[in-house]
Amino acid sequence: MSDKRIKIAKLGVSGMNCTNCALGVKRSLEKAGYKDVSVEFASEEATFSISNEDEIQNAKQIISSLGYKVWENNGKEEKPKGWSSIEKKFWFTAVFTIPLVLAMFLPWGFMHNDIFQLGLTIPVFIVGFSHFGKSAYYSIKSGVTNMDVLIFMGTTAAFVYSLIGTINGLGHDYLFYETSASIISLVLLGNMLEHKAVNKTTSAIDDLISLQKNTAKIITQEMHEGAESIEEVDAALVKKGDKVLVNSGDKIPVDGIVYWGGGSIDESMISGESIPVDKTKGMNVVAGTILVSGNIKVETTASGNKTVLAQIIDMVKTAQKDKPKLQNLADKISSIFVPLVLGIAILTFVGWFFVGSLEFKDALMRSIAVLVIACPCALGLAIPTAVVVGLGRTAKNGILLKGASGFDKLNNINAVVFDKTGTLTSGNFFIRNINSYNYDVEEIKKILYSLEKHSSHPIANAIVKELKGTKEIKVQSVEEIRGVGISASDVEGNLYSVGSFSIANHLTQESNHNIYVIRNNDLIATIDIQDEIKPEAERAIIYLKTRGIKPIMLSGDKELRCKEVADKLGIEEYYSEKMPSEKLEIIDKISLHYKVAMVGDGINDAPALAKAYVGISMSNATQIAVNTAEVVLLKGDLSLMANAFHISGLTQRTIKENLFWAFFYNVASIPLAVIGLLTPIVAAAAMAISDVIVVFNSLRLKRRRRKIK
Repeated sequence: MSDKRIKIAKLGVSGMNCTNCALGVKRSLEKAGYKDVSVEFASEEATFSISNEDEIQNAKQIISSLGYKVWENNGKEEKPKGWSSIEKKFWFTAVFTIPLVLAMFLPWGFMHNDIFQLGLTIPVFIVGFSHFGKSAYYSIKSGVTNMDVLIFMGTTAAFVYSLIGTINGLGHDYLFYETSASIISLVLLGNMLEHKAVNKTTSAIDDLISLQKNTAKIITQEMHEGAESIEEVDAALVKKGDKVLVNSGDKIPVDGIVYWGGGSIDESMISGESIPVDKTKGMNVVAGTILVSGNIKVETTASGNKTVLAQIIDMVKTAQKDKPKLQNLADKISSIFVPLVLGIAILTFVGWFFVGSLEFKDALMRSIAVLVIACPCALGLAIPTAVVVGLGRTAKNGILLKGASGFDKLNNINAVVFDKTGTLTSGNFFIRNINSYNYDVEEIKKILYSLEKHSSHPIANAIVKELKGTKEIKVQSVEEIRGVGISASDVEGNLYSVGSFSIANHLTQESNHNIYVIRNNDLIATIDIQDEIKPEAERAIIYLKTRGIKPIMLSGDKELRCKEVADKLGIEEYYSEKMPSEKLEIIDKISLHYKVAMVGDGINDAPALAKAYVGISMSNATQIAVNTAEVVLLKGDLSLMANAFHISGLTQRTIKENLFWAFFYNVASIPLAVIGLLTPIVAAAAMAISDVIVVFNSLRLKRRRRKIK
């Protein structure tokens, strides 16, 4: 194979149940000589560089041989409606498992009959054997032993041991069918919850794509006397240099330059700022932003996959691929524990049968005793039970976590990067300052109120609301120029104008104010508007500092406004006027020294949320920000961060304790099982004890407390 790579190939891969599955596919492709291999479990995607098209078919064969479905369509496979495969498997097994579990508590004789229990267990075992056995086989084949190997070994050992007891009529003490069925059903439940979480997370890219305008009103011909020929076409057909009409309320279909008209544009998806930006002739506009008011004509500079929005989509995809993944502690243990236990069980049988001269049955029983005592039955409960209780507690406290990895990651965070608008600030505007130039401030307020009440601009609405009750001046001939401002005259013939810097650029060089007030062509005042800081923001920053976590602010807003907010909240490091690509670069830079959590609420934050070690979004944020983030703070309340960090620490600690108890009795008793001092019945009892301990330890998490450092 030539080292010269000419393109990147992309394949869809379904059937991967965990990150270790993806790692197995990656290693298999690398063994075959493929370079730049990236396999993503969450997005069901494999990418690699190739030098000819034949290599794609070879890669598809390699992945298929591992038991996964593979397709070539540069996108996701269309998902069937209704229940997923994993949901069907769980509910099917649950129907048979519940009676088996109830038999442990109910005295009805038929429920304790070994044939009855065998009949209930067989359907569950067939599903488990197929599901976990397939995953276990291919994980071993790829050289990456995963948790499914342990689950398969444990359920099979319990089932086979019980089946031998039934066949030989050894009595009730040899029946552990409910153990095998319970493990299978509980682990399938965990897989189902993980499947749902992955679907929510990976829908962020689909939501971003939906923002792209599908059609454009292209100006195909300029006629005499101002008439125009407008044709609505597919936005993908618009080319550089084409002219496009955008009306009030429309989503802008292309990147371009305004050559006619003006209006206010909501650019929050790019800058994060909720205040619409006034645009006039010669100014740039971006695809996906919304023309709140006014009408404009735009000359296209970029369309399709070359627009800023398309670049943001690519950045989210790339950031999700680079995001670090949780290496499940159980899988780490299994990579050593599984081959070790299997080896001990085999040596026990061989040693006693061939060397110790025991009968086949007795040697087999000692070998199975090793498997039973080492069977990680509690392992099937260790992580799912802690995660379910932890997720329930976080939800009750107003926090949504998308999967178990959030608990581990939050516990490692040592820097939190905040967006400003909508995150640290509320999005409710008020007058911060009126700079009057030798003019009575109350008179300025009268002018503002009298003119702005005739405008529908968001800033005008905020001013009118704040100045409600102010006396008015009688104005006439009111005229609003979209994207510029509003003007009027009073009964005495005085002319007033209130608007953006464009109405005052001939009178002052100061362009950093929100509103300018002009009377008879004299600048009489400038107005600064401010987005109020959330009451809980300061408490959140103080909490982070007490935990030794560094707070950082990263915003698309102006330098002056960012500095004011940073100073008030005690944030020493901040970045202002940053575009989405620049935010991504800054997250990269900070990540060199810290485990970074990014807190944001806008479309412009999506790439940074995906790139950060942990993405945290407010529930009142854009849907893209919510879907990209791993943690969502309900009600948009920053004070919930303290609970998120606190509960994640407790959950992670509980998981580790559970894993310890899942193995403690079993591992300590393996030598006793090998020499025959521990019967399978006692081994199973020890296994049951570890189950009980794990469940009760997880339930403690509901009310468990830990001092916050």
